[in-house]
Amino acid sequence: MIDSTPDVGDASVPGHAGHRARMRQRLLGHGGDALLDHELIEYLLALAIPRRDTKPLAKALLAEFGGIGGLFTAEPEALMRVKGMGETAVAAIKIAQAAALRLLRAKVAEQPVLSNWQALIDYLQADMAHHVIKRVRVLHLNTRNMLIRDELVSEGSIDEAAVHVREVIRRAIDLGSAAIILVHNHPSGDPSPSRADIDLTRQIAEAGKRLGITVHDHLIIGATGHVSLRAQGLI
Repeated sequence: MIDSTPDVGDASVPGHAGHRARMRQRLLGHGGDALLDHELIEYLLALAIPRRDTKPLAKALLAEFGGIGGLFTAEPEALMRVKGMGETAVAAIKIAQAAALRLLRAKVAEQPVLSNWQALIDYLQADMAHHVIKRVRVLHLNTRNMLIRDELVSEGSIDEAAVHVREVIRRAIDLGSAAIILVHNHPSGDPSPSRADIDLTRQIAEAGKRLGITVHDHLIIGATGHVSLRAQGLI
């Protein structure tokens, strides 16, 4: 049985000890699905700033960033601009994000990537779908298709990021990669590939082929979903 006795920290906010105790009881007794999105954020913030009513702040954050995905991937500077957010509260949001991503990345690393595809998509969606600038990363795999390195190779403006074929291939050689998976996000939310996306993918695939490095796929991540260029027949 879960003890519903308020924590000492809860008592520091008059009138909120019972509310927080009930949220804690639901969380521990039934898991995170028992709490609404704003309640999850409210409770997380309460751990960081226990002397405040954090419900209004939680709702304001979700409204500002369009939901939990946008909130967790927001840059610290953007979070700090929200009234009521200080370094401690921002750190609470970012540590929750880091823990979630580490768990998802660990699931990707447990098995060969090609036979663990949904775990890879879940990780990439959580990490990249809501970023407001374009980021490009390369996943390096060994001969067993196990992940050996996950690297951010370029970060650009809202609609561009510089990627150089020679640098991608050179890095794969340096790491001894047998294969790579290219990944980037579309800040617009629409993961449809552009002509430039397709051309770059084919250039990297051709350069890699000459050196025995396979490009398994190029994944484009957006808030509305993802697109695999391999599945689309574009590689």
